[in-house]
Amino acid sequence: MNFIATLLVGAIIGWLAGIVTGNGRGLIGNTIVGIIGSLLGKYLFFDLLKIGNAASAGEWSLYGVAWGVAGAVILLAVLRLFGFGKR
Repeated sequence: MNFIATLLVGAIIGWLAGIVTGNGRGLIGNTIVGIIGSLLGKYLFFDLLKIGNAASAGEWSLYGVAWGVAGAVILLAVLRLFGFGKR
């Protein structure tokens, strides 16, 4: 069940990041961007900057979704920088 929840949350986070950047990638692409972006966001905001606490690190929490979207937006910006985004 956690695998399905991860895919669902990743798809939502990738979709939201695509809306923010205007760089949607379809269902599979958004899911991949959302999952990788969530990992990146968790590392940057929770582990590195110590924003939030351990209880807020869950994937369904508001912090978790916000970190995931922020991480996915950063990931999409880096992808666009290296020529893998929409032009």
